[in-house]
Amino acid sequence: MENERIKLVPPSLKYAGSMLTVINESQAELSQFLPWASESLTENELEHNIKEALANFTNFTGEFWFNIIEKETGLFIGVIGFIVRDKSVPYFEIGYWLQTSKVGKGYITEAVKLIEKYAFTDNHAQRLEIKMASSNLKSQAVAKRCGFQFEAQLMNARRLPSGELDNTLVYAKMCL
Repeated sequence: MENERIKLVPPSLKYAGSMLTVINESQAELSQFLPWASESLTENELEHNIKEALANFTNFTGEFWFNIIEKETGLFIGVIGFIVRDKSVPYFEIGYWLQTSKVGKGYITEAVKLIEKYAFTDNHAQRLEIKMASSNLKSQAVAKRCGFQFEAQLMNARRLPSGELDNTLVYAKMCL
């Protein structure tokens, strides 16, 4: 999947080193909302996660992701995750993170639009969902910009990596 600026490629050990570098470089921002994005993440743990994501991708089950590659440079810049919530509906959830230096340039909005096509056209989704901490204003902006509708606020439904309690917001888009 690709557009003029990015391409989305399946999980691959090929990007493990680049991914770890970007995670470490962007750790201060990522660790606000993503518990796995801590200074203690090792290359071995990341490789294990990539292998698991690749198996899930191959079997179209559980959680996997697509690496976001900037076409102009060929560099890994982030991830858009894909969670198979219920194949019988079909119903999927997406999540995303981006290298801090690339934030605010439209890359995640473009990735969400590409993954929507993958969900709705290629996999016949009836429902696509984005969930985030209510304090994650940037993620809320992406969901709104991509036409997802606010559905719910789940009070005290998550604990942030900082230990602070937060609400979970649910945005959804139905079959086109």
